Amino acid sequence: MPWSEMLSIARAAEEVGFDSLWVGDHLLYDLPTGLTRGPWEAWTSLAAVAVATSRVEIGPLVASTGFHAPAMLAKQAATVDAISNGRLIVGLGAGWNEREYRAFGFRYDHRVSRFEEAFSIIRSLLREGRADFDGTYYSVENCVLDPGPVRPGGPPLLLGSVGPRMMRIGLPHVDAWNVWWSDYGNTPAGFAAVKDRVDEAAAQVRRRPQDISATAAVLVRLPGGTGRVMGEASKPQVDPVDGDDLAGHISAMADAGAKHLQLVVDPITESSVERLADTLAVLDG
Repeated sequence: MPWSEMLSIARAAEEVGFDSLWVGDHLLYDLPTGLTRGPWEAWTSLAAVAVATSRVEIGPLVASTGFHAPAMLAKQAATVDAISNGRLIVGLGAGWNEREYRAFGFRYDHRVSRFEEAFSIIRSLLREGRADFDGTYYSVENCVLDPGPVRPGGPPLLLGSVGPRMMRIGLPHVDAWNVWWSDYGNTPAGFAAVKDRVDEAAAQVRRRPQDISATAAVLVRLPGGTGRVMGEASKPQVDPVDGDDLAGHISAMADAGAKHLQLVVDPITESSVERLADTLAVLDG
């Protein structure tokens, strides 16, 4: 979408009462139509959205650690946290779309092993302000994050994966985890089943499940929606939640243990955001 429209959507979301705004960290997709499309770059976008808003939390859903040197990603996060005056949530993942890795010259091999090393560096810099690390894929020497994030201890960290190995790496340290709508079937029952699995994994790494917020993306269809096609052709197809039923669905997700939901709205327009104000009013009432 045009950049001006993206800012209008961000301002509208804050005005109608949403708690957070999220951008995907992707570079390009091949569409089923044969065309190639791509979104705006995530961290640059987050910096602009931080200036255009004043209240809502913001974050990448989620940042691929493979797109930046890990110390540089921590530097970007600290900068956006300062621009937003402490409203950033740092979502992190290993990425999945091989097409964009190869197109932009990033390594796709050993993604989880690379994530593990990158996560260690990023976490150390954001939370402690300093890192020394010498690994197989990354190394930093006496790296200092200055200026640092505006919040003591750094911004919250969110793990964008429910894979077994990724959970073993991330759950000992993160403040929240996220599951994408196509990975739990876009239903409260499907989410509850995933949460049970994540809670068990958290207990295995000696974390109390209640200390790690459970979050989920929800696919929502509003009038004019034509279906999600960008980059998701290979993922399981699920039924979207009808906008008229959204308040009940959100309540059911809360009952299933969700603490924060990201609405993936089809179509994503300023008028769609304004239409969802009625849902927020029902939930707040």
